[in-house]
Amino acid sequence: MIQQLKQGIAVKRPIKQWVMIVLAICVLTVVLLFNYLKINAENNRQMPVRAQKTQSPVVEVVPVSAAQYQAKVTSYGEAVPHYALTLAAQVSGQIEQLSVNFESGKRVKKGELLIQLEDSEYQAAVATAENSLAAAKLALLQEQRAVAQANTEWKASGLQGEPASELVLRQPQLKAAVATVKQAEALLRNARRDLSRTKVLAPFDALIVQRLVSLGTYVQPSTEIAQLFSTEYVEVNMDLSLKDWHNLPDIDLQDSKVLPVKLYSAEGEESWTGHILRVEQHLDSNTRQRSLVVAVDRPLDQTPALYPGTFLKAQIEGHAVNNLWKLPSSAMSQRGEIWYVTQENVLANFSADPIFSDSEAIYIAPPEALAKASQRVLFHPLSSYTKGMKVIVKERSVNIG
Repeated sequence: MIQQLKQGIAVKRPIKQWVMIVLAICVLTVVLLFNYLKINAENNRQMPVRAQKTQSPVVEVVPVSAAQYQAKVTSYGEAVPHYALTLAAQVSGQIEQLSVNFESGKRVKKGELLIQLEDSEYQAAVATAENSLAAAKLALLQEQRAVAQANTEWKASGLQGEPASELVLRQPQLKAAVATVKQAEALLRNARRDLSRTKVLAPFDALIVQRLVSLGTYVQPSTEIAQLFSTEYVEVNMDLSLKDWHNLPDIDLQDSKVLPVKLYSAEGEESWTGHILRVEQHLDSNTRQRSLVVAVDRPLDQTPALYPGTFLKAQIEGHAVNNLWKLPSSAMSQRGEIWYVTQENVLANFSADPIFSDSEAIYIAPPEALAKASQRVLFHPLSSYTKGMKVIVKERSVNIG
């Protein structure tokens, strides 16, 4: 009996242990599920957002009012000599003498001797031509005497009318003698001309840019001797747009005394005063613009000297223009717009094309509604600005004249 009781107790203990394990697993599962749901709910809960005030950007403005300004017509160009010549020989010969001034960088006067060629053959040719002319003139005199004798004999013959042949009065012989004299004179002129060409002279007041021959060089016709620039004046082509032409004053542009042109070196602070030389009457095929040609007299005698090849900015005073804004060049955006601040401190803009400009500023014709009162224009508008944007205004002190 006791043994049976012990066996029954032994069977009940494993069952009780298994029940406890299952209950523990259930409790653990419930706890894990509760924690998972709580964490998931916490992650999905919307975080409170702090309300932020929109910050208006600070913009720098320059106050501007419409006024009258003197138009300035500006263009850029290179100073080029009036004449640029490659000097060439006209006769053959060996160079036996060079002028001391015939060197690059030297200046020569018109008619100054540059080169002397060996000329003995040309001297001989002149002498031969002179001899031929003398012989032809002698033959002409003899023929004129023969013609006079023939006329006397014809009259003495008592025959009426004209002779049956011109040979009777020697008219063909006389014409041949006259033609021979003219031919001899032409040959003498040619010989003297060739002799004179053995002396190579400066064709105008010139700057020797490059000497291409030396003492002893044998030259032939068309052999290049030197490169020359004339020094009388240099020219500067001002390519002007239609708007530039409209900004010029209503005067005779060919009268150089009434409209001086100021020229500035593009690479330095030097300046010169020129005058209008001529007005081109055609459009350039590349720029589609018409040119005003400006001249500076005696450029190498200026102080400082104006050298050919200098790149210049040319500026002419135009007529007065009303109702313009004078603004710093930075006030125009990359899109060609002018931005300003309204009375409500919001941004607005309009498209503009400068009437003219100078080294200090650009000159804009504002809309009629804005020209009536002073406005606040942005000094440097950014691409991120939009119309109607609220801004904080900061006035900038800008000295633009």
